[in-house]
This record gives sequence, structure tokens and C-alpha cells, in this order.
Amino acid sequence: MDRNLNYIASKFQVEGNIENIRPLGEGFINDTFFVKTVGNTDPDYLLQRKNKNIFKDVPGMMGNIQKVTTHLKAKITAADGDTSREAMTLIFTDENDLFFIDEEGNYWTMCLFIKDNLTYESADSPELAFAGGKGIGKFQSMLSDMKDPLVDILPGFHNIRYRFEQWDEILKNDPVGRKKNLSEEIAWVETRRDEMLEFWTLVENGTIPIRVTHNDTKINNILFDKKGDVLCVIDLDTVLNSTVLNDFGDAMRSYTNTGLEDDENLENVGMDIEIFKGFTRGYLQEAISFLTASELEYLAFSAKYITYEQVLRFLMDYIDGDQYYKTKSTEHNLIRTHAQYKLLTSMEEQFEEMKSFVETCSRQLKNS
Repeated sequence: MDRNLNYIASKFQVEGNIENIRPLGEGFINDTFFVKTVGNTDPDYLLQRKNKNIFKDVPGMMGNIQKVTTHLKAKITAADGDTSREAMTLIFTDENDLFFIDEEGNYWTMCLFIKDNLTYESADSPELAFAGGKGIGKFQSMLSDMKDPLVDILPGFHNIRYRFEQWDEILKNDPVGRKKNLSEEIAWVETRRDEMLEFWTLVENGTIPIRVTHNDTKINNILFDKKGDVLCVIDLDTVLNSTVLNDFGDAMRSYTNTGLEDDENLENVGMDIEIFKGFTRGYLQEAISFLTASELEYLAFSAKYITYEQVLRFLMDYIDGDQYYKTKSTEHNLIRTHAQYKLLTSMEEQFEEMKSFVETCSRQLKNS
């Protein structure tokens, strides 16, 4: 394998000589390897084998990343920033392609490794949530004027109308006979259907604008420098054209949960309003300059929207016989459903405070 990795890395325009290549990270979707060059003068790199089962259009995905990073680097250059540290740098192959395809049909890509960075696995304080909010807000702000369309590599992603079409079909078929014991859980989904579709209609008719979105806004996709300031947002595989509210809502689903996504003890699960406020304050400091009135109006709602979507998707997969998500037991998706629903109800209970905080914070920033 080492010899094969060296061969693959040699297909890219690497500066210097490669000393070694080793696995990096958990590799839940892609397989990532750290490429160390000899000495301290030449840069190091990250080599990735993209998961073509998840990403059906790797060329389209890499084209999206190139468009986004090119736009970001132009902004960074104009601000006298460091383009090698404040944005991802793609490394081309010897054939000037964005990817190399090996003999087995695997897609490989390479980017510059950004040294001297800090990462966090969770935001365990309002201060860290604030920093994460600034990171996502800055990313979106820099891309808010990007007009070049992106390839839709994940059709239907966060589109609740599309999810309901899937849901209705699975409920009708009930492939493994689980529906009969789920009347309460199904009611959770159905009683909120109109509210969620009403929101998505505003996206469809342009009331809420379509922009460039990251779509995986957990805090470990933000690099910080040694002082704790945001360096850049990484892992751009899922960049798409959608509403920025999806990014905000997805961050709130992951940042604010006091329990685990699949917590069996529901007493652990709830939304931490102080983490919500920290992230929102940081996010709005960077994003207030471009957000429209409709986006601000539904910013708090997006946390409920994304969490509700995850309730629906976990329950839908359970009814479908666990076809999509990896599970540890036959009840795992149902456990996830209950935990996410507890988070959703916690958000609903605190929604007026969430909405009021967005309004207050927005007004203060606009008047400052």
C-alpha cells in the first residue's frame, strides 16, 4: 500500500521529495493521508481517496471546490492576507487535472497541508461557539457575491419537499413491517409537515435567496491559528448552491446539543441556549453585512428545520430497514430519532428566546 500511495502522490505537482505517507484521521467518508516531504523548507500535503459511493460526481465536486477556493483567494489577496493559510490550496496532477484516477477507478485528490493550526471536536463553551460562528459567517460573507453556479452533487440535500416524497413512499411500502409500532413517532413528523413546507416554499420562490453554502458546518471543519483566531474553513466536498440558513441550522444542531446524537438517556439531550447565543453573535458579526431581512427572520427557525429533517431521516431509514445510515443495532435509528426529537422539542420550547436574541443582536450590529 505504501508503494502504491507513493506512486499516486507522484502523479501530483508536489514540491520537494516525499519522506513518508501515513493515514490521517478517522476516515468516515474519505480516506485521508498526510504526505511528509523531506526537510522543513518544502510544504507538506494531504492526499485523499474520495468516496465515489457517496459522491457520484467527483469531477463536479472538485470543480465546485476550485471555483470556491479561487473566489476566496481573490478576496484574501485583496485584503493582503495569506492565501496559503486562509483558504484551501488544491494541488493539480502532472496532467493539470484536479484528480487522479487509479487502476481500480478510485479518485484521488491533493491539497496543501496548513501547518500550525488548532482544531476542536466540539464547542464546549460560548466563547468557542462564538469563534466557530465567526468562521462560518466569514466564509459565507466572502462568498456572498459569488455568481458562478455550482454543480448540484447532492440532489435533494436539505430539500424537505424531496424528503417528504421519500417519506411518503416508504410509509406506503413499509418494507420491513415496522410502521405499525410507530404511530407516535410518525405523528411527530406529520404534525410539523405544513410548517416545514411553508419555510421551504420561501426558498423555492426566492424570498430566501440561494447562495454558496458549506453544508457540513461542525466545528472540526474550521482551522484556527495558535492564537485562537479563525484561519479557514476546510472540507469543501459538500459546497453547494442553497440557503445559508442550512449552514446555520446544521451548526446549531451539532453545537448546541447537550447530549449525543444517539443518546439513549434523553435526560442528557437538550439545546444549550448559551451556546446558541455565542455562535449566533459570532456568526452575525461576519454575516450581518449581506443577510437579507428574510434570512434574519428565519435564522433561528433554521435550527428547528435542520433538526426536524434529521428526525424525519432517521425515522424514515428505520422504517425502510436501515438502508442508509450505518447502525450498531436494530433499534439504533429509532434511538437516534428519539434523541433528535428531544433536541427539537428543546429548541421549540426556547424558540421565542432564540428569535428574540437574533433580532436584538442584529439590531445592535446594524447600529454599531
